[in-house]
Amino acid sequence: MKNVNLLILDDKEENIISLSALLADVHHINIISSTDPNEALKICWKNDIAIALVDVQMPDINGFEFVSLLKSNPKTNHIMAIMVTAISKEERYFLKGLESGAIDYLYKPLNPEITVAKVTSFVNQIHIQEEIKQKNIALEESRKQLLAAKEDAEEARKSKEIFLANMSHEIRTPINGIIGIIHMLRNSELNVEQKDWIQRLDIASNSLLLIINDILDISKIDSGMMKVENESFSLRQKLEDIRKIFKVKALDKQLDFEMEIDPRLPEYVKSDPLRIQQIVNNFISNSLKFTETGTIRLKAEVLNQSNTESTIKLTVTDTGIGVKADAIDKIFLAFEQADDGITKKFGGTGLGLAIVKRLADLLNGTVSAESIYGDGSAFSFQATFEHAEHFPNEDKMDKKVFSKLEKFEDLSILIAEDNDLNSFMLAHMLESWGCKVDNVKNGRQAVEKVNQYDYDLIMMDTHMPIMSGFEAIKEIKKNSNMQKTFIPIITISASVLEHEQAAAYEAGADSVIGKPFDPLDLHQKISNLISKKRVQYD
Repeated sequence: MKNVNLLILDDKEENIISLSALLADVHHINIISSTDPNEALKICWKNDIAIALVDVQMPDINGFEFVSLLKSNPKTNHIMAIMVTAISKEERYFLKGLESGAIDYLYKPLNPEITVAKVTSFVNQIHIQEEIKQKNIALEESRKQLLAAKEDAEEARKSKEIFLANMSHEIRTPINGIIGIIHMLRNSELNVEQKDWIQRLDIASNSLLLIINDILDISKIDSGMMKVENESFSLRQKLEDIRKIFKVKALDKQLDFEMEIDPRLPEYVKSDPLRIQQIVNNFISNSLKFTETGTIRLKAEVLNQSNTESTIKLTVTDTGIGVKADAIDKIFLAFEQADDGITKKFGGTGLGLAIVKRLADLLNGTVSAESIYGDGSAFSFQATFEHAEHFPNEDKMDKKVFSKLEKFEDLSILIAEDNDLNSFMLAHMLESWGCKVDNVKNGRQAVEKVNQYDYDLIMMDTHMPIMSGFEAIKEIKKNSNMQKTFIPIITISASVLEHEQAAAYEAGADSVIGKPFDPLDLHQKISNLISKKRVQYD
């Protein structure tokens, strides 16, 4: 603990010696003394004096005047002044001392115990004040560091978001072209061997897309960019749809696929059906991958229930290879698998269960795993769902190959797309629907084409050189020809970021479709926009 400088000012040397001896046992003080008030003032200015014991009766400058001088100077007004006096204890003297700035009195002859106790008390008070001051400095420094860390984190988040958007666009754009060409080949005349090739290519491209989606999903979650959509849906129907998909895949591996639904399961609940399906799909996909013989079972049970909500546990069990006891804790970590041998034999990125864990957190739920090595595993997701009375009915698209879809009548479409493969694939698809198609490679060319020709619809890629899709849309919406400003525009975005898709609507787009897109979805969007346009003109 730092020593406190204490000044003794008395015009008589013997009083200074006596008081110094009395205070010798007080810890953490450094005594400085003077018999001259002017010299004492200089000492206070040059040294960090914290306490001053000041004799009242002195020639030239008395104690009251000395303390007043201390308090009038910013360099010395912090000093705790204690008056030491042998004059009367009358109230008027006491008040005069306080008015000058003193904080206490010591009366001669000095009582040793009282004197030591008072000085010790003031020394402790100064140490406490210094400690508070240092803590305030430390707190302020911590606040500055936290602000700096927050700014760094925000900058890192923005950088990660930009990287995620760019990576999404750069990867999804060529995959969109590949999947589009597969659609085109499937609709062409093929022999049996070629159909088999296309089927294998389709499986490979979808596997690649799943891996990319996993990487993008986990990046979105870690960046805080993934949001859950709370909506009403039939959990029972969702599980039934999942069963239909995976029952076929289980049969391909000669596995039994069973489903057990608790009769108390509410008909409709509120949550994010896409994320629920993603969780269950990951569980079942894992079971399919690591199970060679036996059974995979999907079970939905109600653990607790009230009039307004139910706690539901969704469990997938299998008779697969199981997980070693010492590996259970790490399987929900990103890029981790139970052991290296599994990665070599079965492949995989180790992202599936990591995404499940993060999705469960977003849904305010929990995940767990139980396993007997060599005898199978059980993976569970548990959450509390609010009951819903109904869910909106959605029109289901007719699952036809795209070339068999209804053709459009005399439809002229402009495609603005800088990727040749995507442009070729999209043009072929639209032409198979009876559309007349023009192609441009950037937003500036799109604006020029719109100025020269009349179009019924524009397909606009968002990321293009020279002028982006957003900029082109804004230019088209400012066209002096009012009819051209109402041309329906569908933006084609490879971004997984919600704000970028929202920006398309803000720029003036009428609809957004992602890469890679489903031809059936695109056909329906075009149909809806053209129908809406015709109603407006009628």
